[in-house]
Amino acid sequence: MNVFTGVGVALVTIFADDGSADLAATAALACDLTERGIRGVLACGTTGEAATLTDAERTSVIAAVRAVLPGDIPVLAGTGAHCSQRAAELTAAACGAGADAVLAWPPPGSTDLPGYYSAIRDAAAGRPVLAYHIPWISAPGVPVDALAGLPVAGVKDSSGSADRLLDEIAHYPDATYVGSSALLALAGPMGGAGAILALANVEPERCCRAFAGDAAAQRELAGPHLEVRAGGPAVLKRILATSRGTPAAVRASADQTACS
Repeated sequence: MNVFTGVGVALVTIFADDGSADLAATAALACDLTERGIRGVLACGTTGEAATLTDAERTSVIAAVRAVLPGDIPVLAGTGAHCSQRAAELTAAACGAGADAVLAWPPPGSTDLPGYYSAIRDAAAGRPVLAYHIPWISAPGVPVDALAGLPVAGVKDSSGSADRLLDEIAHYPDATYVGSSALLALAGPMGGAGAILALANVEPERCCRAFAGDAAAQRELAGPHLEVRAGGPAVLKRILATSRGTPAAVRASADQTACS
């Protein structure tokens, strides 16, 4: 069973002018996006600047988002870490805060992907786990041929590689979620389960249309995609500041978080 189908958002974390996590503004953004077609919300992922959040902030963000969304919209939580013990701790805390599923990148250079994801699965206590292939955060990432042997319900692939996406959808039996908004019109028509996108914070409708196979919508996303790919949350928050009046403050640099 897929965690969700369709387009999901890798939600930004809004920071107030005093630097604290603005739970109300973050939750309100999530709620608005689901009313505009978004079918799943990833809180505290790389686009959410999770590496800069305290453990208390992580659980507060997850709980705040879960509290405002309809029950049929799953809240995923980012719980990747540099060791299995830390990832398991983050997973248990996220699930305790209300996460319906978790998404975890592996430790860079990991040689025991089954052991790492088994620890996360155990901590998730029955909730689905998605592997996260994001090689610039955790090189070399998760090989396609390793996926079927992992205790996960699917994968989010943010590599931006059309070759890898084709390999996953053709040869991996479980859910593939594309993480690059450049490949939506390819992923959806080919049978991908869905997408989890940074760009969906500001372009939810066009992301949905592109995933449904609308080539014109995919072309229209070219400029915003490339801008967000280069600038990460800072670009998204500048756009949101204009459209919603929310603060544009970021904690993480663009190279930590771009297009994830």
